[in-house]
Amino acid sequence: MTASIIDGKAVAATLRARIAERVKALPYTPGLRVVRVGEDPASGVYVRNKDRAAQQAGLDSATIQLPEETSEAALLELVHQLNADPAVDGILVQLPLPKQIRAERVLEAIDPAKDVDGFHAVNAGRLATGQAGLVPCTPKGVMHLLAAAGTAIAGARAVVLGRSNIVGKPMAALLLAADATVTVVHSRTRDLASECRRAEILVAAVGRPEMVKGDWIAEGATVIDVGINRLANGGLVGDVDFAAASQRAAAITPVPGGVGPMTIACLLENTVEAAIARRG
Repeated sequence: MTASIIDGKAVAATLRARIAERVKALPYTPGLRVVRVGEDPASGVYVRNKDRAAQQAGLDSATIQLPEETSEAALLELVHQLNADPAVDGILVQLPLPKQIRAERVLEAIDPAKDVDGFHAVNAGRLATGQAGLVPCTPKGVMHLLAAAGTAIAGARAVVLGRSNIVGKPMAALLLAADATVTVVHSRTRDLASECRRAEILVAAVGRPEMVKGDWIAEGATVIDVGINRLANGGLVGDVDFAAASQRAAAITPVPGGVGPMTIACLLENTVEAAIARRG
């Protein structure tokens, strides 16, 4: 078996086009503000891509760049100002933050109604209890990819490899809400390979290059690789051994070009949804 490739770029482009149409139909322009502290190179590339995609979708988007030495108090003050600004529907504070700033304190200061990253404890609680709220962008993007691949989720055995608050836990909650039977596995799981082999849907999100071997994949499984790992030679690979897994899976995401484009598209979707929830 050779897996079909789930083209995240194409799915994201379709989603962004739908978002642009929704924005045109609104009597106002949804506003997104991205706050970046310091000059982390990877963050810089990501933020520029966000800005470009937001502007193409017709959003009122801007990045607020702060110096590396910005204090936690100053950043919190800016967040409070953005919370109070009626023209701002979505606030995203780009991670990582400099060492003098506690990320959890800043993220908790964002108004949950404007938390387009979906990281606030209120939104995490709403997701866990099945209530409406803003959902973390990467897991939300995975759900779009599963739909695009035609993967049947209800009743399927799904395994989520990784238990982070950003991907693993919300991913498990979304799959559970879609009626999958969900197992979360991690570094302390006994016989990790055997657990992964049980999966009809496998989502890998651990940040370890090619950790998931081909013989960890069940025949006919759908494999979603969230990992993006840079090798010493500058190349990018996921958490899954793509070549080997492709010989067993029915469908698989590539790295790059799989989950990554969906994260930005879902950020735009969250911004529009936040605007509609706030303004009607």
